Amino acid sequence: MGEAEVLAVNVPEAARRLGVSPRTIATLIARGELVSRKIGRRRVIPVEGLEKFLRRDHHTRPNGEKVPRDDRRSETRE
Repeated sequence: MGEAEVLAVNVPEAARRLGVSPRTIATLIARGELVSRKIGRRRVIPVEGLEKFLRRDHHTRPNGEKVPRDDRRSETRE
């Protein structure tokens, strides 16, 4: 019998996988930017949700600088 595929991870593991703090994960969940589920008292994040989050456009420039809010409209039109 092979090892089962991991379907969901807890908040600390999601933070480790994305290279951010658990607090950042909590903030993303609260903003609705990252999908999570409650199972009893635990909160888990589907691995597929992490992958979708990473694939989305996050209004950043190639060098990682944030795009000022006023510039976001012009960048989407280019």
